[in-house]
This record gives sequence, C-alpha cells and structure tokens, in this order.
Amino acid sequence: MSDEPLIESFGNPSISPRLRWLNPPQRWDVDREASCLRVWPEGGTDFWQKTHYGFEADTGHFLHLVASADFVLTARVRSRPVHQYDQAGLMVRVSPTCWLKTSIEFEPNGPNRLGAVVTNDGFSDWSTQSIPHEVETVWFRVRLEGNDCLVEVSRDGSTWEQIRMAPLRERPSVPTVACGLYACSPKGAGFMAEFAELSFVPGRLQHG
Repeated sequence: MSDEPLIESFGNPSISPRLRWLNPPQRWDVDREASCLRVWPEGGTDFWQKTHYGFEADTGHFLHLVASADFVLTARVRSRPVHQYDQAGLMVRVSPTCWLKTSIEFEPNGPNRLGAVVTNDGFSDWSTQSIPHEVETVWFRVRLEGNDCLVEVSRDGSTWEQIRMAPLRERPSVPTVACGLYACSPKGAGFMAEFAELSFVPGRLQHG
C-alpha cells in the first residue's frame, strides 16, 4: 500500500472522500470563502482512558484518513471555546486503547493548556504547558516516524517548537493508522472550532 499526499484547503463544497468521520458531529460545515472546516462538538464528548479521572471516553469527533507508513500531518486550528476542556487539534489513532491527540484545552479561570495526550495500553497521560487566552490560532504538526509520534506547534505556520515525543505501542501490530482532525466538548455544547490548511504528506520531514 502506497500513501498519497492530501492537501485539503476546504475551498470546495465537499471534503475529500478520503476523509471519514469517527463519531460525526450533528453540526459541521465547510466555509469556502474562509477556506475552513467548522465543527460544533456535542456536549459530553471526549477522548480519554482511565488515568487519574477514572473514566473512559471514546466519543470525540474525529475526521481522519488512513495511513500505512510514516507521514507529516499539519493543520491550522482556531478555537472559540465556551466550557472548561473544550479542545480541537490533531489525532493519530491506532485503536481505542492506543492513540495521541494534541490541542489547546480551555481553562476559564487561568491560562489555557497547550499539550498532548498519549494513550497506551488503555491508559492516558497528559503533558501541558500554559498558553494565554488571547492565542486563538495555532498550527499543529504531528510526525509519525516508525512507531513514534513527534508533536510540534507554531504560532505563524513556519517556526516550529517540539512539545512531545512518544511511542504508540500498538503500532507494530497493525498495518495502518488513522490520522486527522479532532474536537471535543467534555463539559457542554456551544464550542466552535475552525480547521484550515490540512496537509498530509507521506514520508519523513526533510530538513534543509
């Protein structure tokens, strides 16, 4: 199986047929003039497994394509959060018990949390750093190299900072993984997320 590049500008009425929903939201649309995908996550949606909080949730909205080998996945994400933990970003998913997501999660009473959740063996962890509320737009990039994910962020789409490197332990046992855009509203509905400049490039990032 040979992966093909996908550049989705959201400039057409419909999205690429290679993109499929896991847990499709009731409301989403493509704004051709703004060249973006808008998603309104439903309340009570999340991706999380067990750790600390004790609950298991696999109900978030995930628009993805299938990849068989290394890739670089990039998108620009703009958030209009309402409730604590409202989030939108990128996800790489091997199974319900093995995946990675990266996003900004909203905190109404303090700085937001820029970070990544890595789930292995059915347990999630969460690494975070503070980011000001006024930062509404961030570019996210996830690079799958072998069994490992490298997570990077940018505020301008050109200068990147690595925030996480982690293995997906089930990766060696499966032929393909799913990767794409995700959004959740664990506490309640009302949040809107915009996605733009979605890029899937097979292979590894070539520097220089």
